[in-house]
Amino acid sequence: MTSDTSPQPISALRARMIEDMTVHGFNERTRGHYVRHVRAFAAFIGRSPDAATAEDVRLFQLHQTRSGVQPPSINGAVSALRFFFTVTLDRPDLARRLTVVPYPRRIPTVLSVEEVTLLLRAATAPKYKAAFATAYGAGLRASEVVALKVGDIDSKRMLLRVERGKGGKDRHAMLYAVATAGRAAARLVARGAAA
Repeated sequence: MTSDTSPQPISALRARMIEDMTVHGFNERTRGHYVRHVRAFAAFIGRSPDAATAEDVRLFQLHQTRSGVQPPSINGAVSALRFFFTVTLDRPDLARRLTVVPYPRRIPTVLSVEEVTLLLRAATAPKYKAAFATAYGAGLRASEVVALKVGDIDSKRMLLRVERGKGGKDRHAMLYAVATAGRAAARLVARGAAA
């Protein structure tokens, strides 16, 4: 299977899976990943994935494990195949055969006060300092900082409105714990966004 943006003709089964994912609100990137995982499964069994058996599912997961595929990738394939078997094919019996692989989660690195100070000093312009300070202080992702607009800043309540953050969801983030620093950053962001 190829990505849903492929110019070549796609099979009816792949088209149906893409339609099912669209109905469920999956974004384009997720649809592409799911199609890729189902395509890999089909290549492994050597026939259309709608003809898969429980033994095919077991052997595919065994193959992934023995090939050194990392747990996050295996679990991505599990999610894609579960969706495919349960929603597109209406074969929940095959979905139950899939096993999620546990793996340790790493805690994120937390910068020291000195490291944050060095990061902010490295910024060459006030708008970059404001962007770094806002990102770090409010815990924003890079894409969320880039998408900020002046209207997203509520300096009275010290809140940032983050639109379409992770998972496409809107949320509020605290602008800063220290009000004076937050207001200064808000003014700098507002000036930088206007520039």
